[in-house]
Parts: sequence; C-alpha cells; structure tokens
Amino acid sequence: MKTLVDCFFVGAGGALGAVGRYLIGLIPIRPENGFPLTTLLINVVGALAIGFLVAATEKNSAFDPRLLLFLKVGLCGGFTTFSTFSQESAQLLQSGKPGLGLLYATLSVLLCVAAVFGAQQIVK
Repeated sequence: MKTLVDCFFVGAGGALGAVGRYLIGLIPIRPENGFPLTTLLINVVGALAIGFLVAATEKNSAFDPRLLLFLKVGLCGGFTTFSTFSQESAQLLQSGKPGLGLLYATLSVLLCVAAVFGAQQIVK
C-alpha cells in the first residue's frame, strides 16, 4: 500500500512538472540560429530546483519523504530528467569522485545524443 501511495505522489508531481514544461515551451523564444534556448532554460531551472531540494533536505531531516517524492522525483522529474542528471553529477563531484563525475556527465551527454541519432536512423 505504501508503494501505491508513493506512486500517487510521484504521479501528481510528474503531471504538474510536465504541464509546467509544456507551458514554458509555449513562450515564444526562438533565436534565429535555432539554439534551443527554451529547453536550456527548462533544464537550468530544473537543475536549480533539484539543487535547492537536495540542500533543503540535507539541512532538515524532518523533511516529509512523500513531499520529497512529489517535488524531486515527480515535479522535477516531470519537468526535466536533466535535473536528476545534474544533481547526480554534482553529488559525485562533491563526494571526492571528480573523475567519476566527469565520466558520468560526459557519457550521459554523448551516449544520449548518440542514442537519439541511432534511433532516428533505425526509424528511417
């Protein structure tokens, strides 16, 4: 039953995050050179939000775990999974594992971009 309730919190936050991403995507910011400024904005805001959440929960051990699920996994995850990637990269760097953090960041970007290209080629 606990898992089902937790899923509700994640789903509710995810729905709000996804709608927020959609609405921000409607802002008419379209540089002529095609740079994805809106997506960059979404990713930076999501990374900033998850950074605040992680710091707040580290300072306050009484933080409700379900609220954390709602905000971190749900809202930030629905808004952008890039926020989780950013938090995990920062955590590796801060925990004295800079090589692993840089490897994770580099592999994540390169492999995910390659996966998009690969998938597009398969579909063609």
